[in-house]
Amino acid sequence: MHRPWGRTSPRQASSEASAHRRGRPSRPALLAAGAALLLTGAVTPALTGPGTPSTAATTAAAGAANVPVGAGSYTDTLPAGASGPSDLSGAPVSPKVTDDYEGAAPTNEWWSSLIFQRYPENPHGENLFAHPASYHPHEGGLEMGYPDTPSLVAEGLKYEHPHAADLSLGAVGLDSPDTRVADSGDWTVTAEWQGGGPTLRVTIGQGLPFAYARTSGGDAEVSFESPPDVWHEDGSVVGASVDGRHYALFAPSGSPWTRSGDTFTAATGDDGHYSVAVLPSPEDLDAFAPYAHSFVTGSVVDYEYDEAGSTLTSTYRVETEAVEGDRTGTLMALYPHQWDNAVTDVSGLAYASPRGEMRVAEGGSFTTELTTNGVLPSLPTADGVDQDRMRQLIDKVLADDELFPEPGDTYWDGKAMGRLAQLVPIADSIGHTEARDELLGLVRDRLEDWLTAGDARQFHYDAEWGTMLGYPDSFGAAQELNDHDFHYGYIVSAAAVVARYDREWAAEDAWGGMVRLLIRDVAATDPDDPMFPRLRSFSPYAGHGWASGHAGFAAGNNQESSSEGMHFAAATTLFGSLTGDEEIRDLGVYLHTTQASTVSRYWQNGGGGTFPEGYEHDVVGMVWGDGGDYRIWWDGGAEEHYGINYLPITAGSLYLGHDPEHAGAVYQSLVDRLGREPEVWRDIHWAHRALSDGDDALRMFEEQWQTYEPEAGSSKPHTYQWVSTLAEAGAVDASVTADTAHYAVFDNSGTRTYTAFNPGTAPVTVTFSDGASLEVPAGEQAVTGG
Repeated sequence: MHRPWGRTSPRQASSEASAHRRGRPSRPALLAAGAALLLTGAVTPALTGPGTPSTAATTAAAGAANVPVGAGSYTDTLPAGASGPSDLSGAPVSPKVTDDYEGAAPTNEWWSSLIFQRYPENPHGENLFAHPASYHPHEGGLEMGYPDTPSLVAEGLKYEHPHAADLSLGAVGLDSPDTRVADSGDWTVTAEWQGGGPTLRVTIGQGLPFAYARTSGGDAEVSFESPPDVWHEDGSVVGASVDGRHYALFAPSGSPWTRSGDTFTAATGDDGHYSVAVLPSPEDLDAFAPYAHSFVTGSVVDYEYDEAGSTLTSTYRVETEAVEGDRTGTLMALYPHQWDNAVTDVSGLAYASPRGEMRVAEGGSFTTELTTNGVLPSLPTADGVDQDRMRQLIDKVLADDELFPEPGDTYWDGKAMGRLAQLVPIADSIGHTEARDELLGLVRDRLEDWLTAGDARQFHYDAEWGTMLGYPDSFGAAQELNDHDFHYGYIVSAAAVVARYDREWAAEDAWGGMVRLLIRDVAATDPDDPMFPRLRSFSPYAGHGWASGHAGFAAGNNQESSSEGMHFAAATTLFGSLTGDEEIRDLGVYLHTTQASTVSRYWQNGGGGTFPEGYEHDVVGMVWGDGGDYRIWWDGGAEEHYGINYLPITAGSLYLGHDPEHAGAVYQSLVDRLGREPEVWRDIHWAHRALSDGDDALRMFEEQWQTYEPEAGSSKPHTYQWVSTLAEAGAVDASVTADTAHYAVFDNSGTRTYTAFNPGTAPVTVTFSDGASLEVPAGEQAVTGG
């Protein structure tokens, strides 16, 4: 038995989880916009955004506890005995926003400690890793640093670029009791400090070398932590270095900086502004100066999926305002997964970061293009599989007395549903229709139980935070807003399996409306969605999600199970296609394709360049804002440190084998570390091994299938089908694409196998980029070739 997962727990024992604590408690925050829509009793019009309920069934009478959504429902009152978002003491916590903040409260961001006060004694927030700069809020404003040098800690288990303050942005006389969020974009945030007379607002963002400050009631103030080496001083522009890190201070023209000790001030007036930039070198001042007064005011990613061309085009755009002069645009530092796939020119300017070298693009936007490899609902079953054994294995699963945990929670119940749902198409593929229908019934009934308010399992909408909370919960999903994509991905995935066999069940006025609400909770795309923040569980600039709702750690936010984030993305793709909703399908493709470009690179050092010299591990179990850690949230062994970023194994996991040589090297590194083949979660590792050597994976299964214990979300028939299919079909061939969202190509010693799924209601011809084609009947999966 493996240990339960601690995830983003409140423990503070390790250095990266310790928090700076200072200041006074925050004032109560206002309710998030849109909360009243659920409580007024008025009929809610069709809401915009992915998964939007299209019927009036989303409304409730005033004071009603249960809100109907098609055949399902959620509760707008907290279930008896349940806790919602809370601080470390267990007290309810409200979003820490300004009076003019608009929209539902974002969580699971790199900056979420600004809006979610996890520690009662710290009303400001924890370290913020925007890359290339890092920040820390305090009563006098915002510390700024540039963590350009990695260090190894925890006996070499973690590498980190820790925050160290070089200077602090403020306003003369500022003494704020708290730090609040005034505005936010897809990767930017504006924080506000108010107290002692002045008000300060600073906008910062991932990839932004500038911090943009606006002041009122007090002059600009920048204080260095130690005596700076001033190498440029010309009125409103100062260039200075601290310990080899270089900064430029830009005040308005006609407002020169005045130095007193290590502090610079400038008379900026009531509607003042200034900016501070971290520079690659002093010689780069002239490249930054033209953009000093072009203030970033927002950020958004736009994506377009070209199904016929198997291409995802993403444009990362910042909104800017010329507060002086007429220059717009800015400089943006791109992560490796961005500049490696950019179709926009990238300059020679570069920064260090925990993800490797960041390269700078100039202007108001940049664009990347990625190949979209398909997402299948299931693997085809190999001709050579022993169907009698497969039937027996499926029947043995169904004979289990405890198919679902009791009382069940959003995570473990989800894994149980996923375990059974994965067997539905397998049973169907071997003609075991009785088992198929029984499995479908079990999954459907459990889903309906969760998607109906008032029972032992239910969802509650928290209007203040703009989120769906499932009860019972686990791993802080309700109290800390952790892991919603991990938990809800299992529900969406199970719903997609049911939709494959019963489209009416997934209709908007049946159970599909509730499923769409969960998708919107995790990844709403409409910035004006009245119920949910945009892309809660996905960080567009980082290219992956963040697990912690509050990010209350000195190391920033973290992401452990990247594979469960990918699982949600694959499930969303399939649910969108099976319900005829291209907007949801395209969202899933965007999430899946973008994350696939980061997982191998940042969790496994794929291609090199991410892990620093001297780091002696081939993988990290967790990516942190300040680096990467081989350790995970519980005291697991090596098999779990590797496997936490593989599970659950589904047909949406084929991205782990897009580079079979790399997958093989990662598997071998685990074997070398253990000095043996895996023994914990061995089915997860056999499935991963099959992506580089299907014959070897099948050998291990055949030798041990009668004696091993499956991982909680897996089963023997599913693992048998997976390894036997890949042993026969070969490795994933990602060089061949197709004009559909649902396909895969395999290569076994030069012989290709092609498979595609048709979620539509009419037959289609799928064409592959190497000239092969495949006729796929409506609602079916077809195979041709080897």
